[in-house]
Amino acid sequence: MGTSDVSRIIVDGHGGDRAPHVVIDALAEILSLQRQVEFGICGQPEVLRSALQSKGLEGIVKIIPAEDVIDMCDAPALALRRKKQSSMHVAARAVRDGDWDAMVSAGNTGALMAISKLILKTLPGIDRPALASMIPATDGGTFFLDIGANVDCSSEHLVQFAVMGSCYLQAAEGVASPRIGLLNIGSEDVKGTDVIKVAATRLKESDLNFIGNVEGTDLFGDQVDVVVCDGFVGNVSLKTMEGVAALMLRTVKEELTSSWVAKMGAMLSGKALKRVKNALHPSEHNGAPLLGLNGIVVKSHGSADAHAYACAIDVAIREVEAGLIERTLDTMNQMSDAV
Repeated sequence: MGTSDVSRIIVDGHGGDRAPHVVIDALAEILSLQRQVEFGICGQPEVLRSALQSKGLEGIVKIIPAEDVIDMCDAPALALRRKKQSSMHVAARAVRDGDWDAMVSAGNTGALMAISKLILKTLPGIDRPALASMIPATDGGTFFLDIGANVDCSSEHLVQFAVMGSCYLQAAEGVASPRIGLLNIGSEDVKGTDVIKVAATRLKESDLNFIGNVEGTDLFGDQVDVVVCDGFVGNVSLKTMEGVAALMLRTVKEELTSSWVAKMGAMLSGKALKRVKNALHPSEHNGAPLLGLNGIVVKSHGSADAHAYACAIDVAIREVEAGLIERTLDTMNQMSDAV
């Protein structure tokens, strides 16, 4: 962590659909809250300087020069080999070298994972990084991983994801003993693939608080804190949740504006409806930590607005403040014999 307990966060100035303006608006939002944070923005100085000037942030946010930009359609292998001076590469190297505590990007997900893994490396005992997300649930939220970084996973990978998820909730959310479940087609031990069955056996033998298999409906309840699956299942599940949430919010809005009686009801229940919107809207849960790396990296939605991007930055700040990397290393060392 930076000096004087100030979190140092570097953002990818060219990542996302509406960069750099959305990125800089998000920085302005966080700075307006007077958080103890120092910001850097990585990218082409001639582009970033004018955008910072327009928001009165020139001199407040440090520009870290980068020559190139990784496009959303670039193949990860191409971005890895041919764009080594991109904003994503330069930012990752800055975290590796200790100049900044964490990196946030809304750019190409595949490229971000490949570059982060190459430059930052994984922690000892971790084979692959995993993307995670906090999804709304009865008791506040369920930590869900992997949501897209690893399509094919072994049993060992699932066990490692469980360790990373448990450490994240302990460090960043203050959950003393996170309850961990494996996403499956049923709660019975005999169900699921061989990969899931072996992972379940390994987790039962570990010191983690493993409660067994869970189903999709359990994601939104209060019986589990961390749900683990491979990235294919996780990504499809997450996108389905976001689609259903958007449909619900759109339907409620249409119904509450369908007549003058409905509009009056909406006015009377305005505060309650706002709480429902905040609980379900994807932007409030933006910011997917890329766990398992020897450095903090957070992925924002490419289509995120300024507030959603600010939520992703907040995830990075909380990881830094909680000492997530150190906590994960300690747990992996403690479990080296059992896992």
